Amino acid sequence: MNTRVKDYHNTIDNWLLALEPYDIARLLAQPGPGAWSLGQVYMHMLDEADFHFNQIKICLASNDYAMEDATSAAKTMLRNNAFPDEIIEGPATNAYVRQPDCKQFLIDRLCRLKTLVIETDRLIATSLFHGKAKHPGLHYLGAEEWFQFSEMHFRHHLRQKARIEAFLERTFGRYEPQT
Repeated sequence: MNTRVKDYHNTIDNWLLALEPYDIARLLAQPGPGAWSLGQVYMHMLDEADFHFNQIKICLASNDYAMEDATSAAKTMLRNNAFPDEIIEGPATNAYVRQPDCKQFLIDRLCRLKTLVIETDRLIATSLFHGKAKHPGLHYLGAEEWFQFSEMHFRHHLRQKARIEAFLERTFGRYEPQT
C-alpha cells in the first residue's frame, strides 16, 4: 500500500475512532442555530468525498483540460498538503447538509470509502488519461490532486470537530457509554 493510500486510510480511521464515544443524540446535537452537528460534519465530508471521487473518474476518462491550471491558492494548499488554518464559508447549499439516520450509516460509509480509496489509487496508477476536472473555486485539478484534496478535506474538518466536541462536553458532560 503506497503512502497516499496509507495517509487516507489513517485519516478515515481517525474519524471512525472519533465516532466510538457518541450515541445518535450527541451526533445530531447542533451547537447553535445554523451550526452543524457532528453528524452533519460527517455527512458533509462523505458527500464531498463522493463528489471528489467522481471528479477523479472524469479526469481518468480523457485528457480534457489537461493544460488548464489550478489557482495559486490551490497550488499552495496542495504543496502544503493542508487547507489554510481558517474557517472557510462554503456555498449556500452547505446550509442544507442532512443529518445521518444512525451512527452505523456513517461507519458503513467510511468503511466503503476505504475500499474506494484503494480502488481509485489503482485506477490512477494505471490510467492512460491525464485530464483535469474543474473545482468550483480552485479551477482545474488532476486525478492525483483531487485524491490529495479529498484527504486534506477530511483533516481540515478536525478543527470543526474539536469545537463541536467541546460544545457536546459542555452540554451533555463527558460521554459515558451505557453498559
